[in-house]
Amino acid sequence: MKSYWQKIQLIVVLGITLLGIIGYSPMIWMTPAAAIPKKFSPPPPPPDRGAAGDRGGAASRGCGVSNQSVIALVPIYEERLKQGQTEAVSVTKVWGFTAEKSPTFWFFVPYKKSTIDSIEFVLKDESIKPSQTLYRTIVTIPEVPGIISIPLSANTPPLQVNKMYHWFFKIKVICNPQQPVEQEYVEGWVQRINLNPKLVDSLKQATPQQRVNLYAENGIWYDALTTLAELRLSKPEDPTLAVEWMNLLKSIDLENLAKQPLIKCCQGNTK
Repeated sequence: MKSYWQKIQLIVVLGITLLGIIGYSPMIWMTPAAAIPKKFSPPPPPPDRGAAGDRGGAASRGCGVSNQSVIALVPIYEERLKQGQTEAVSVTKVWGFTAEKSPTFWFFVPYKKSTIDSIEFVLKDESIKPSQTLYRTIVTIPEVPGIISIPLSANTPPLQVNKMYHWFFKIKVICNPQQPVEQEYVEGWVQRINLNPKLVDSLKQATPQQRVNLYAENGIWYDALTTLAELRLSKPEDPTLAVEWMNLLKSIDLENLAKQPLIKCCQGNTK
């Protein structure tokens, strides 16, 4: 009799355990791998003084949203470099990889349309002397403050592999009508690389959301950012994309921009 009740108890315990597993499993299945945000893995920056720049972020002159200034959405690297025998110099490098022939650049513009006089974007090849301007454009002023994108035009020469290019984003603002127009600018670098065959195959088979993670894990900043930004523009209410956007920006210490609106603009007028 005792053995009979022991068997009954064992069956009940197994049944409860099985129900717990069945009840819990959907929670696991509902979390796809693509929804798990991965941090950006920064590659080693160029040596010496290569890629020195300024991505912005200092306090504005008084008319930017929340007292902010223009910011380039690009990683920065703070390095101390030796100058002579004992002296060390601090250098800020603003730089990232792309695999695209014509990458897109992203900037946070905190100013209202009424305070902006003009916006200009310039891309240069400084590997030759004198330097060559590959692209120069006057950018359409956005209607509201937020994050804008600047793609290269179709007739811009494609970026060459392993070559670094210097870009400038310049904005003239009128914070005080009684004062002259003031210029604010950020500058940085982009370097095109070849992808290894394994990564190329993975990207071909991946969804856009999975491609964000593949680019980020492999240190390809410009393409990770553009892919995710375009996804957010197409699905602005998607909470998973919002989390991934926050995590990607947080990985380069720009999480304060995660809730700024992405603006569908801005066309350039090539000079």
